[in-house]
Amino acid sequence: MKMASENFAMGVFLFSQITVGVLGNTSILFYYVILILNGKHLMPKDLMIEHLTFANCLNIFSRGIPRTMSYFGFKVFLDDIGCKLILYVYRIARGMCLYMMCLLSCFQAITISPRNSRWIKLKQRANKYIGPSCSVSWFVHLLLNIMIPSSVSSLSYTKNSTKRVHYEYCSLLASGNVATALYMFLLCLSDGLCLGLMACSSVSMVSILYRHKRHVKHIHSAHFLKTSPEDRATQTILILLCTFVISYSYSSIVTVIRTCSKYPVLWGINVFTSIEICFPTFSPFVLITNMKTSSSLFLPCSDKR
Repeated sequence: MKMASENFAMGVFLFSQITVGVLGNTSILFYYVILILNGKHLMPKDLMIEHLTFANCLNIFSRGIPRTMSYFGFKVFLDDIGCKLILYVYRIARGMCLYMMCLLSCFQAITISPRNSRWIKLKQRANKYIGPSCSVSWFVHLLLNIMIPSSVSSLSYTKNSTKRVHYEYCSLLASGNVATALYMFLLCLSDGLCLGLMACSSVSMVSILYRHKRHVKHIHSAHFLKTSPEDRATQTILILLCTFVISYSYSSIVTVIRTCSKYPVLWGINVFTSIEICFPTFSPFVLITNMKTSSSLFLPCSDKR
């Protein structure tokens, strides 16, 4: 009874978190749909935020909803195809969130760099290639995670049951061969590259903001000037990066432990489930605070971009 009540409470909490995240992300998507329908041209930063928001929605749906149903007592509610599809979509969405945050942080670091820096040529080319890069990245992650469905099945699947680790709604084939190890190494390498670029761009943005603040300190003290839009955008991206790194780091640690362990990591599932969807839930509200006022959100055609 105690376990059932704890699961129900966790299900209610997770359902509330999903509801908040869906409302926030769909609001941003609705905002960009209105802009496009009104013939507005999306800037590169808007394109990246649009793709990031869509990946957040997929992340919430593929991770949060099955977990919530499991907490509410539903056991075998996904068949074999459903399990493969859910885990495949989750891996793609997770990878896209990482790539979009990496691209967004690098683009912002290049944008706020001084005009006399060595990044001036890259700054001119970045606007041209951001759109195609976002589209191609979906195809790359579709191929990169193509092996995920082969190791996932429903709980009713009985073949090779002794080699499978059972979780709430699906089971995972615990394979320790060389091919699996190389595949995991490839995934970790791509994730590590993105995290390294994010770290470098974050340090660069903090350094530029610090030098800029020192340079205009006397102006701010004399005229009480407000923070520039670029500074606000950079601060917003840095907040997103911190939230993302915390959520992603925990998710990565649990994924590695679950992959290497022969038994379900119950503490990682039952206690800290909400941390995995923390970033896609709260990131839209961080973005909304940096957008225009609420009137321009629903009446974008009355405001200049």
